[in-house]
Amino acid sequence: MLVQQGEVHLDMTEFSEKILAKESHGRVAHHLYVNDGKVSRGGKRVRVKHLLSRSSRSLGQFLQGAFLPQGYPDSVSDDYLEYQKWDTLQAFCSYVTGTLATQAVLKGMGVGDNKATAAGATVMWLLRDGAGMVGRVLFAWLQGTDLDCNAKQWRLVADILNDTAMLLELISPFFPLYFLLIACFASLARAIVGVAGGATRASITMHQARTGNMADVAAKDGSQVVFGVV
Repeated sequence: MLVQQGEVHLDMTEFSEKILAKESHGRVAHHLYVNDGKVSRGGKRVRVKHLLSRSSRSLGQFLQGAFLPQGYPDSVSDDYLEYQKWDTLQAFCSYVTGTLATQAVLKGMGVGDNKATAAGATVMWLLRDGAGMVGRVLFAWLQGTDLDCNAKQWRLVADILNDTAMLLELISPFFPLYFLLIACFASLARAIVGVAGGATRASITMHQARTGNMADVAAKDGSQVVFGVV
């Protein structure tokens, strides 16, 4: 086979059908090469026309292309689908709970209270975020090198801390005297979740990607989260 300037040339003795070649990614065909009937110089070679088969995809194939890595299931690990199902379910539950937690924090800061001031709420918000930023830096400094070695352990710790943070935020309005302290602890827990969860997710993505397709696996993970939330 000879490839020149986007054209594929085959000897006439190498084929007898109109469809000369099919290029597939995993189990889904994407490209077809067919004889367009045009003979090149000397009549010894035939120019091949390249066709895309994307327009003929079914709905199932479209969904697979939109939410699963290219070449699935051959391009990912055997445990990919099982893990992603539970991960997407967890993302949905975290989204719902996180929305309620945010509402509770805003209520604790005085949203809807005529006696509360914007300046007071701003100061509390800055202190809360500041605690999280400091915690993020300290955790990455103290435990950053251990995240690769114990990815499963830290992934579990991140999930537990995420649930703890949301629980603290949900109950914070019921303790107005200790609201700021509770909010700071919740922000600190969320900061650790961000570092541990993000770092271990990279290790998991590396494990799932079997054909050097880490970027595709990571991108489709984001699409699955959006699908689960919606």
